[in-house]
Amino acid sequence: MTWYEKPLQELTASEWEALCDGCGQCCVNQLLDEEDNLYSTDVACQLLDTETARCTDYANRSQRVPACVTLTPKNIEDVYFMPATCAYRLRAQGQPLPRWHPLKHNGSKEPMKRAGYCVAGQCISERKYSGDLEDRIVTWPLN
Repeated sequence: MTWYEKPLQELTASEWEALCDGCGQCCVNQLLDEEDNLYSTDVACQLLDTETARCTDYANRSQRVPACVTLTPKNIEDVYFMPATCAYRLRAQGQPLPRWHPLKHNGSKEPMKRAGYCVAGQCISERKYSGDLEDRIVTWPLN
């Protein structure tokens, strides 16, 4: 068994952080309709570097963006907006990582990008967008 196949509660802090694939899907604005259907947009959090899908202030993200959720093994099952392909969500459900996950490719994000799951280069910052989010609804993967 590889370390990323262990139960989430058994991961070290560094293993927990390394489990993230860095897709950035959890950093795009989402809309919830009156029937509790969740829709993703291609408009990203102000802290997301839209070219790399990396947070520009990861250490302080929750202070700078109060709606930003810090995931833990204890709250992952309650965080409903994580994408279906999220490694944390999958592992919490006892599922394996997707074939394209960087951990299965020596850290390379290229398979994830080719599969259309990475927001890098596929989104715009909320700092640059002032229209209606309803006009920016997308379905991942984008390919």
